[in-house]
Amino acid sequence: MRTAGPADLGDEGVMGRVAGRMVRAMVLRVRVRQGWSRVHAAFFPVLQAAVAVAIAYLVSRAVLGHHAPFFAGIAAWACLGFSFDRDLRKIAEVAFGVVFGVSMGDLVVSLIGSGWWQLSTVLVVAALTARFIDRGAVLTAQSGTQAIVIVGLPALSGGPYSRAGDALVGGVVALAIALLTPADPRRGLRTLGNVATTALAAVVELAAAAVRGSDDPGLQVALVRARAADPALSEWMDRTHHALDQARVSVNRVHRDELERLQAQAVLVERAMRSVRVLVRRAPASLGHATPEDRATLADLLDRYAAGIRLLASAVTTGQDAGAARTALADVARDADPHAATEDWGTAALIMVLRSPVVDVLEAAGATPEAARAALRDL
Repeated sequence: MRTAGPADLGDEGVMGRVAGRMVRAMVLRVRVRQGWSRVHAAFFPVLQAAVAVAIAYLVSRAVLGHHAPFFAGIAAWACLGFSFDRDLRKIAEVAFGVVFGVSMGDLVVSLIGSGWWQLSTVLVVAALTARFIDRGAVLTAQSGTQAIVIVGLPALSGGPYSRAGDALVGGVVALAIALLTPADPRRGLRTLGNVATTALAAVVELAAAAVRGSDDPGLQVALVRARAADPALSEWMDRTHHALDQARVSVNRVHRDELERLQAQAVLVERAMRSVRVLVRRAPASLGHATPEDRATLADLLDRYAAGIRLLASAVTTGQDAGAARTALADVARDADPHAATEDWGTAALIMVLRSPVVDVLEAAGATPEAARAALRDL
């Protein structure tokens, strides 16, 4: 048997160094791409925030007559940040927190001066008062931070309370910018909707395969997958709720109809997921005496239901009418007749459970509640 000689070991060492350089180059390229992606995503929000900082500075200088109103810029930047994902309530909390913290700091300095113990005092007072006013963590954090800065930084000009006025100007300008130039939230909400709706389809497909194959562990997998979809469903509902609230007071009100539709779809898809979870949990016990034909009947209904959900997911992503999904789901609703589909009571019970989420997704696809219920055969 031939042993590795010095030349062989040298070749392996060279190959190892080459492979290492290739890996490092690949990692560097990935990091560069990720960095440019972050820069691309943050460019316009940062540009918008920079404009807000300049406006706040100029307004405070021209209107309040302050020589160096840099706290106006600090407040504007703290409120807007570097992302278009801006919630008006959070912006208002930050603005109020900055103004409140600056005011508390100015008050402490005017009463007891500045120093190490004054810093501790103002932090305790500002933070606890902010906790009393509101439960938001942002308000408390900004209040404490700005109060510490004010106590530790002497006023440059304009009197002891000039910085509070500057911070107020910055907060007002940030709110105005957020109201007048909001990002269009529909794209992000459509993406969230696609993720949540596709998750529902995947759970139903797993359940169909497990029912057809008499696979009880497969049903447990489907149940775990359904529970794992809860964060996506919750995020979709929460984000649509916040976007709709913001649209009521911003220029995004022109998108209000679609935002209301997305909110309704989020609620209905989440409701359908809960019903599907009930079906999956009951399936092992209910199908104990079912024949392969009965299982195939239920599995076919589930597969067709999943196909209709995927059509809905596609429509949610594009923002278009879900007519194809309505047609497919209406056919499933018509065939979800436990008396006509099977004589096995367990299978019939599961088909009864299936009728509810079918109606929910039909409504999410644009059918009225009356039309969705009418698509079911009378029992």
